Amino acid sequence: MNKWLGIDPGLATVGWAVLEEVPHKPPHLIDYGIIETHKSFPTPQRLAELEEDLATLIAEFKPTCVVLEMPFFSRQIKAAGSVLQAVGIINLVCFREAGIIPIQLHQSSWKAHLGNGRADKEEVATMLKNLFDLPSLPVDDSVDAIGIGYAGLCGLTNNIK
Repeated sequence: MNKWLGIDPGLATVGWAVLEEVPHKPPHLIDYGIIETHKSFPTPQRLAELEEDLATLIAEFKPTCVVLEMPFFSRQIKAAGSVLQAVGIINLVCFREAGIIPIQLHQSSWKAHLGNGRADKEEVATMLKNLFDLPSLPVDDSVDAIGIGYAGLCGLTNNIK
C-alpha cells in the first residue's frame, strides 16, 4: 500500500500529513503536523533546519509518494523568494532521501477534491474532520497538508484505475 506525504510548503511553517491508501476504502490519516523554523535565524539556517526535519519525517514514515502545493504569488507577496527556496529544499530532500519526485498541485486543484476550490482554511478543516471522522483539527498549515495529500492520493488513484 502506498503512503502519501502531503506538504504545504513555507519557510516559517511547513504543514505535513501522512495518509495511507487502503484498498476499497477511504484513505487512512496516519499523522500530521507542522515544521516551524525560527524567524530570527537567517534564511540559510532556516532552510537547513527544514532539510533536517523533513529528512527525519521521511525516515520515520517512509512515504512512497509526495505531493505538495505549488505556491502562487501576486506581486505584493514579499515571502515569495523564501517560499520557493523552501520548495527547492523539499524537492531535494524527497529525491535524495526517498528517490521521490514530488507531485505539485495548485491550491484550487487540491481544494476542488474536497468540494470547493475556493475554500478557506476553516472550511477545509471542517471538510476534513467530516471526511476522516475526526473530533477536531487545528486550523493551521497541517490542515492544508492533509487536503493536499488526500487530493494527490485520490486524483492519482482515480487516474490509474
